[in-house]
Amino acid sequence: MKMLINVAESVVADALRGMTAAHPELVVDVDKRVIVRRDAPVAGKVALISGGGSGHEPLHGGFVGPGMLSAACPGEVFTSPVPDQMVRAASAVDSGAGVLFIVKNYTGDVLNFDMAAELAEDEGIQVAKVLVNDDVAVTDSLYTAGRRGTGATLFVEKIAGAAADEGQPLERVEAIGRQVNENARSFGVALSACTTPAKGSPTFDLPPGELELGIGIHGEPGRERRAMMTSGEIADFAVGAVLEDMPPRNPVLVLVNGMGGTPLLELYGFNAEVQRVLAERGVSVAHTLVGNYVTSLDMAGASVSLCQVDEELLRLWNAPVKTPGLRWGM
Repeated sequence: MKMLINVAESVVADALRGMTAAHPELVVDVDKRVIVRRDAPVAGKVALISGGGSGHEPLHGGFVGPGMLSAACPGEVFTSPVPDQMVRAASAVDSGAGVLFIVKNYTGDVLNFDMAAELAEDEGIQVAKVLVNDDVAVTDSLYTAGRRGTGATLFVEKIAGAAADEGQPLERVEAIGRQVNENARSFGVALSACTTPAKGSPTFDLPPGELELGIGIHGEPGRERRAMMTSGEIADFAVGAVLEDMPPRNPVLVLVNGMGGTPLLELYGFNAEVQRVLAERGVSVAHTLVGNYVTSLDMAGASVSLCQVDEELLRLWNAPVKTPGLRWGM
């Protein structure tokens, strides 16, 4: 498999060096693996920190900036960052108003962020946590106890980030993040396996003419494997799985997310089918986002995330944001 890299061992460091050159509004510590808003700490503002294995870009480093994260901690590819990274990030961005950790529900991430919270509190930093577990495909997986954290991470980081930028206190920002997670669900589909730099070949076997329904963002198995389906059939299945788990009472935010290897031409076509299914089910759509946001290296496929929003959550969603991976209203 051809890859645009030097050597597998330097992939993350090389990417961080490139990020430094492209985004002077960020402070990127390549050696210690921490990405921070250049204006941090912001006086009186709750700081948001997230992180996880690399390979899911723009998540999380691409969402550092006004209106979203204060800092991000990238691990090696598909590997959790270590507690020292998170404590370093917390020290860099805490203004005294506290820090909110946003953690996807993968065992390594949960354990390391919990350890980091204890270490940060020992240093006098107040820490709260929101666990993202939005994936409805499976209950347990290779990496997870319970549901996986996937596309709804973007909703949590954006909406809680807006609340923090307004100066809302830590307890309120945490509550908003939890509310978003509780009202969000996702379902993903793989058309091909992803290729990690270290392995240099597909991480799992997906024969030609087949797809995996309910795949995880690291290539974890889904609900079932089937013969290739049309875009409309996939939308029927994926949106149906989400609505079965969460019948919406309010309008929804829609994220039609590429897994890294699917062109926008196909994603927009898939979005048309997602919107059709939602209209047929009588679901009101408040806002739609289409693109590659929570990826899995070069995996072909897509995920659908829905988040029910009231007036307050929608207002925070629409608030200005300026990050490498998401920006509007600035």
